[in-house]
Amino acid sequence: MKLLSYLHAGREGWGAVVDNGVLPLAQRTGCESLADFLGSEGFARREDIVHGLRPELPLDGLHYLPVIPRPEKIVCAVRNYMDHHQEVLAAGMQRELSEEPPIFLRVWRSQVGHEQPIVRPRVSETLDWEGELAVIIGKPGRDIPAERAWEHVAGYSIYNDVSVREWQFHAKQIASGKNFEGTGPFGPWMVTADEIAPERQLRLTTRLNGETVQDSHTGHMIFPIPRLIAYASTIFTLVPGDVIATGTPAGVGWSRKPQRFMKPGDLIEVEIEGIGTLRNPVVMQA
Repeated sequence: MKLLSYLHAGREGWGAVVDNGVLPLAQRTGCESLADFLGSEGFARREDIVHGLRPELPLDGLHYLPVIPRPEKIVCAVRNYMDHHQEVLAAGMQRELSEEPPIFLRVWRSQVGHEQPIVRPRVSETLDWEGELAVIIGKPGRDIPAERAWEHVAGYSIYNDVSVREWQFHAKQIASGKNFEGTGPFGPWMVTADEIAPERQLRLTTRLNGETVQDSHTGHMIFPIPRLIAYASTIFTLVPGDVIATGTPAGVGWSRKPQRFMKPGDLIEVEIEGIGTLRNPVVMQA
């Protein structure tokens, strides 16, 4: 099942994608947000809840919000693809592989929804793409063993961990370049975990103005999803609606020769097999 969050008539809502439309589910489930639903008993009965019902809103023209508009935590993995690690080395940045998953946190205000604009800040011209698989937590937990990690996954989505590169390199902690407002596309929806088998290798493709700039698959991850969940849950309790962005493969603009970055007027798309395509135009900060 595909579940999403949206804005309609000035009000936030969430629902299921049914027959190329949206079935609002807040009133039917008593859950104000999609994150609330993921942690509720109703999530296990989602197919029964929507059975036989027709969509009430068209997908065409829908104002998409980030799948989880205000997650408590957005945990982002750093250099988690072997091909990306190798391109970083080739670009002259000497980074050893970590024994533990390197992570940082994004703030929810940095996020934007599908088809909503990425904002290039006035202070930088180095706006870079990073197509990523996003894991959405459904079952809370702390100190989750890797062998039990899949039980805590509600579903999957697409994240574009857009980076403002020179701000990222102001210090060893890269979060300053990862949290500009309007730089975290997340969507268009989440696909529930029952539709994608654990350990399935998913093709990930990023296109800039129709040109393929990243083409890889999730099998190149250095730290697989269970390891990321186990590591993050050792630090803090994971709760329903938390997001884990699992890292990007090779092909980012910073590592290219010559370097290439997004500019106003561009269109960036991230497509992941079994999920869909996240599409965003680029605009200049007002």
